[in-house]
Amino acid sequence: MGFNYLIFRYLYPSFRLGTFSSIKLYFRSAPILQGGGMLNLKHKMNFLKKSVINLFLIAVVVSGYGQSVITPKNPILSGKDFQFLESLTATIIDSSRIYPGQKVADQMGNNNTGSILVKPGGRGSYPAFWIRDYAMSLESGYITGDEQRNMLILTAATQADKTWITKNGSLIPLGAIADHIRMDDSLPIYFPGTYSFEEQGTPQFGRTPPYGDQFLFVHMVHYYVKTTKDLSILNQEINGTRLIDRLEIAFNVPPSGLDNHIVTTTEHFRGIDFGFRDVMTITGDLCYPSILKFRAAMELAELFEKLENKTKADKYSLIASKIKGALPLVFMDERGMLKASTGKGNQADVWSTALAIYYDILSKENTERTSRFLSKAYENGHLSYKGNIRHILTTDDFSESTAWEFSLAQKNTYQNGAYWGTPTGWVCYAIAKTNFKLAQKLAKEFIDDLRENDFRKGLEYGAPYECFHPSGHRQNPLYMTTVSCPLAAFRAIAKP
Repeated sequence: MGFNYLIFRYLYPSFRLGTFSSIKLYFRSAPILQGGGMLNLKHKMNFLKKSVINLFLIAVVVSGYGQSVITPKNPILSGKDFQFLESLTATIIDSSRIYPGQKVADQMGNNNTGSILVKPGGRGSYPAFWIRDYAMSLESGYITGDEQRNMLILTAATQADKTWITKNGSLIPLGAIADHIRMDDSLPIYFPGTYSFEEQGTPQFGRTPPYGDQFLFVHMVHYYVKTTKDLSILNQEINGTRLIDRLEIAFNVPPSGLDNHIVTTTEHFRGIDFGFRDVMTITGDLCYPSILKFRAAMELAELFEKLENKTKADKYSLIASKIKGALPLVFMDERGMLKASTGKGNQADVWSTALAIYYDILSKENTERTSRFLSKAYENGHLSYKGNIRHILTTDDFSESTAWEFSLAQKNTYQNGAYWGTPTGWVCYAIAKTNFKLAQKLAKEFIDDLRENDFRKGLEYGAPYECFHPSGHRQNPLYMTTVSCPLAAFRAIAKP
């Protein structure tokens, strides 16, 4: 029995389900039946050819095997709903794996990196390794240490080793982290909007690479060290530069205020503030990447403490403290909402606001005021739809024709007014600070929609979707952060 269990864990390192019925559902919904590619089919069919008896033995072994993360005493979800979300998240992440040699989309080539990559979702969408979506999904607990190590080394190896200008006139600074990396030739694509190394960097997607990926790179390394205890990787040289040095270089790439360290941009040197609104034009001081920078500073401080470098640990702790103090002063409106920026697109931003509470940036007084406002917005129908969250409250739309001030997307589609599951957990976390029952209601609506549209019901279903709208607009089924981010946040919510 022990040998069978080891085989199962080797083939399915992300598996966390606890019943034989779940195992049957897992196999039925695995990528081999969802367009996961012939190589993936070969890997998994080799296992399925084992005797059926082995499955029963495995079921007995894993019947008590669950998440290592401790669930709160008064959780926001029922045990049944937690189990459903965990099983769905594990399945989605496995569907998002690109195995060595595997091809997931025509004209994109095979995975020639030699390692497993994790793309933003299942089926054929986003056929590359996207740093942002991957890093945001780590806290789900379903990505192994070996997988993490390989992907963070790939990310470090493609970090810009010099400053250069693309043929379209955009600048890639020394130390920049790729937006996504091609799987066929490992070429870094530093800008959204293309898979072409030669054609990247057009004005509509900024004159410099998006700002968030540099801070998410720090998070990738911090999470790996935290969960594997492998401190030695920080001193490993990658293309001649130690990993810990690469983190510092990346951290300092996004332009920031000289005193408060808030990330900032201008129209002329504009970079995307965060990839989940890369079709927007947002300028001035930027809230969301500053929140990511706050967390990255805290993580660097912790890493340098582990390296017994007190000087640098204190340096990054001070930066984090300054950002924490500046965020509400620079961005908070009279209702307690944080604005996305101080220039173009300076609208109240639900995602930034909820994330700031999730990272414990706001004071207790501001947290409670903001929590009450979000609660009221939810009750009034301005915040969510079927448990999914808009970037901007419907009452805060810039005009009748657009939600954001400047957008490449039509109103109520994609990032310009559609509803996303990615921030649902952060919003529930924020609302739970003053109204736990209301947060439970929002979380339950989110789970109920996933159950209703669960892709495992058949090919005509697609949940978790990247985003959707009551008008019928929806896109990108089997989207990873729609379940991985809420799962991590739900685990952190406890009844006050």
